Amino acid sequence: MFFKPEYILILAFTIVVDYFAGIIIASTENVKKKKKFLIVSLVANISVLGFFKYYNFINYNIVDAAAYFGYEIEVPLLTMLLPIGLSFHTFQAMSYTIEVYRGNQPAERHFGIYALYVMFFPQLVAGPIERPQNLLPQFHEKKVFNPDLAVSGLKLMAWGLFKKLVIADRLSLMVDQVYNSPENYRGLNIVIATLFFAEQIYCDFSGYSDIAIGSARVLGFDLMKNFRNPYLSKSISEFWSRWHISLSTWFKDYLYIPLGGNRVSVPRWMFNLLITFLVSGFWHGANWTFIIWGGLNGIFIMGEIFIDKKRNTFSIPTIIKRSTTVILICVTWIFFRVNTLKDAGTVFRNIFSNSQTFAFDLTQFLLAVLLIIGLEIIQFMDEKNNVMSKIKTLPYLIKIPIYAVFLTVLLNFGIFNNSQFIYFQF
Repeated sequence: MFFKPEYILILAFTIVVDYFAGIIIASTENVKKKKKFLIVSLVANISVLGFFKYYNFINYNIVDAAAYFGYEIEVPLLTMLLPIGLSFHTFQAMSYTIEVYRGNQPAERHFGIYALYVMFFPQLVAGPIERPQNLLPQFHEKKVFNPDLAVSGLKLMAWGLFKKLVIADRLSLMVDQVYNSPENYRGLNIVIATLFFAEQIYCDFSGYSDIAIGSARVLGFDLMKNFRNPYLSKSISEFWSRWHISLSTWFKDYLYIPLGGNRVSVPRWMFNLLITFLVSGFWHGANWTFIIWGGLNGIFIMGEIFIDKKRNTFSIPTIIKRSTTVILICVTWIFFRVNTLKDAGTVFRNIFSNSQTFAFDLTQFLLAVLLIIGLEIIQFMDEKNNVMSKIKTLPYLIKIPIYAVFLTVLLNFGIFNNSQFIYFQF
């Protein structure tokens, strides 16, 4: 509404449709009627998402396809802004009617509470994508201020701000330098920018998730964990069980399993995997780069399944598994970060070229490396023992200086340039 006040009508439309669809689905025993209103709800949500997010993409491809066969056509393009968070609240709304249809969630009769479920401000624009079973019952509970939850939530928000302002936004300066003009960079410079982007997008998105979960916790609400140290994964499939968990489980429950999951023949299983990741890529953006990004992740997981079936006598050291996973994920991140397929070709061509003069400010580079190493050490420790819980039990004489150092680093090393969160564009 800040950018375009009339965009509230988009939310109003889908909320009204889904609210009444849920009640009708829950109130009837007629299976055909249930399915009919589920389809009405899904079509309403997907149509809004498709119109605003994919209309121009489809038009561009129709024009290009016609030109390839010698026809010249003109299709009017939209010049409207993409509503912020459209993909997130659309998927959250769809999960509600699907769960009501499956009988896993009673229909919400209170219109205001259902609207709050769709529009809950901490996670409205970039998740986590909550299931109705977790969030709706919490809106019916009487909330009393809990100082322990408030302190815990504020600490998590501060940690999220640290990851965003101190690490992600610092890395973005060097990543943007290379990826906004990849034709000017080669070899090691592209490798560094790619590794930095992997850390940038993690700190940016997990930082937002921490802020969202923390702000909800201050108010007494519990949102699902969205990241679990994904770069410590030993495989691509494990990575996707740790990265953007709310979306990964959404696609698993509402697309992959309904397609048959792994309870089918091997060729169909591979098809189900690939389709799920291609759709996931398309969900992220109306660009072939995102579709290829999703497809590559699917192909890598299919390769892992094939290797696991063949490997039976030897074991691979954990450090090699983790290193290989990071390298493969970084390859996919190239397609996520580039602006066009042409840029992707330039990056892959130049990354294997002879290296050039070091392109980055040495001080900023060294600071970024130290911050990344420090973050990974903390996360490795957190994997074994909850660091926040350990700090909480320390004496005040030790705990207060730790907090003071943390805030000093945040305020002095943060990049305060009003940089938007990356996932706001989705």
